[in-house]
Amino acid sequence: MADHFAIMVPGAQPSGKKEIRAPYDGKPIATIDTGGAAAVEKALATAHALHRDRDAWLPPARRIAILKKAVALMEARAEELAVEAAREGGKPLVDSRVEVARAIDGMANCAEILRSESGHVIPMNINAASAGRVAFTQREPIGVVIALSAFNHPVNLIVHQVGPAIAAGCPVIVKPAGDTPLSCMRVVAILREAGLPDAWCQALVTESTELATRLASDARVAFLSFIGSARVGWMLRSKLAPGARCALEHGGVAPAIVAADADLDVAIPKLVKGGFYHAGQVCVSVQRIYVQRAIADKVAQRLAEGARKLKVGDPVSPDTEVGPLIRHAEVERIDGWIKEAVQGGARLLCGGKAISASCYEPTVLFEPSDDARISREEVFGPVVCVYPYDELDHAIARANALPVAFQSAIFTTSYATAMRAYARLDASAVMVNDHTAFRVDWMPFAGLRESGHGVGGIPYTFREMQVEKMFVGPLG
Repeated sequence: MADHFAIMVPGAQPSGKKEIRAPYDGKPIATIDTGGAAAVEKALATAHALHRDRDAWLPPARRIAILKKAVALMEARAEELAVEAAREGGKPLVDSRVEVARAIDGMANCAEILRSESGHVIPMNINAASAGRVAFTQREPIGVVIALSAFNHPVNLIVHQVGPAIAAGCPVIVKPAGDTPLSCMRVVAILREAGLPDAWCQALVTESTELATRLASDARVAFLSFIGSARVGWMLRSKLAPGARCALEHGGVAPAIVAADADLDVAIPKLVKGGFYHAGQVCVSVQRIYVQRAIADKVAQRLAEGARKLKVGDPVSPDTEVGPLIRHAEVERIDGWIKEAVQGGARLLCGGKAISASCYEPTVLFEPSDDARISREEVFGPVVCVYPYDELDHAIARANALPVAFQSAIFTTSYATAMRAYARLDASAVMVNDHTAFRVDWMPFAGLRESGHGVGGIPYTFREMQVEKMFVGPLG
C-alpha cells in the first residue's frame, strides 16, 4: 500500500486528500493530506504567536544542535531520500543522489553560519555628538517565513528555504510543489525528529492556488521565499503586506558563448550536461549556445552526437541520464515549440520526437530564428539551440537581448576573452569553461531583471531572514 503523508500543521484538520503519481509511468506513490482555509489560518496563527513570544525563541545553541542532528539523520537516509526524489520528481537517480548530498551539506552550512555571522560595531566617541557612547548591532529573526517551493529539486530547495529560516530563528511555513511534496514532508519530519518543535516548521499542500496566495500575502508574514515561474512570483510580490520582504527565484534562457579558441573536449561534455540535466527542467539550464561561425557546425554536430548517446528512461534506474518531464502536457508543449522553430527555418540535428507520454528525446536545433519562442522563452525541457556568430560583442548583445538574466557562460582559452565576456554579459554570474547550471550552495544565486528578486544561497538567505538591530548607550 502507498504511504500516506498527514498535514504537518499542529491542531489542523485536512480538507481533502491528493494522490501523488510518478511522472515517468503514472504509478501511484503516495497520498497526502491537503489543507483548506482553516489549516492555513491555523498555521499562520501558530507561527505568528510563536514569533511574538520572545521567551519562546530558540537560542542559537539549540538551533545548531537541531541542524547538526538533522544532518546526521539525512546522511543515514540519503539513499531513501534520493530514490523518493527520483520517483516523485523524475530526476535520474544518479543526479538525485548528488542533490541529496548537496542538501545534507546545505543543512550543515545552516548550522555553521551561526558561528560566523554576526552584527558589527558602529564607531562612536569620535566627535562631540558621539562622545561617551557605544553602539553595536545584533541580528534578530525577521518574523514568520513563508516558503513556496518548486518541483525540480524537491529536497535541496526545501533545505535552501527552510534551513536558513531555522538558523535565523524564524518560524517557517512551507508549501511544497503539488507534484513533489513528499521529499519536503520527509525533510520537515527529519527536522522534527532532530528536536525542532513542530510549531517552528509547518508544512502543508493547500487545496487551491488561491489559498497559497492567501498564505503568502497575509499581514502576519514577514518574509516570502518563492521559487517558481515569473508570472506567479511577480504576482505574489504585488500582493505582499506592507513591510514584508521577499526573495523570488524564477528562470532564464541561459546563454553560453563558445569562442573560436575554446577547448571543445572540455566544452561539449559540459554543454551536454548543462542542457539535458534533469531533462532541462532547471532555471539555469543551458538553452542558447552562441558559437563562433567557423566552428559552429562542428560544435552543433558534436552536441547532437552527445545528446543521442544519453539514456532516457525510468529515473530510478541507475543508468538513466535523462528522465521524464514533470507533466505530460509539458511533452506536448515542448514538441510544439520545436516544430514551430523548424517550420521557421531551424535545422533539427537530433531529437524532435516524444519517446512516450512523459519523455522527450534530447534535442539540438541549429539557428532558430530570434523571434521563435524557443529563442525568446525558457523552454524548461531537453532542448538546446546553437546560433553562429561572427564577432564576440554581437554574441554578447544577443545573449543580453531578453528581459531575463541569470547565469551565463563563456568557453575560451583566452583570459582577455573571458574577462571581456564577464564585463559585458548581463548576468549575476558568468561561468568560465563550465556550463550555466554550475552551483555550489554557499555562493550567491540571483536572477536579474524578470529572472528574480533578492539573492539566494544559504548564507545570503540567512541574512535576508533577519533584521539588524542597533544598541546605542553610554560607554560606562
